[in-house]
Amino acid sequence: MIKLIFSWNIKSEEEREYFEFIVQEFAPKIMRMGIRLTEAWYTVYGTGPQIIMPGVALDRDTLEETMAGDEWLRLIKRLQGFVTDYRCRIL
Repeated sequence: MIKLIFSWNIKSEEEREYFEFIVQEFAPKIMRMGIRLTEAWYTVYGTGPQIIMPGVALDRDTLEETMAGDEWLRLIKRLQGFVTDYRCRIL
């Protein structure tokens, strides 16, 4: 298995729409692509990203193939409409 960690900050004017998108679209699509989200952290005090969302994929090849696909790119582009400072790290 290979681990990845998403992080970002929510645009304050987009919070309601952001949470609807995450629950109804982002999480289900990411899981259908073979990435199992393991947890989600919401920073309420201190510095750093507001959201940290780790996940795991079966293997590196599958993950790289998924991340190069059009569906992935569309989903991340849509996410970036609701957030700033988007990062995805592969561990």
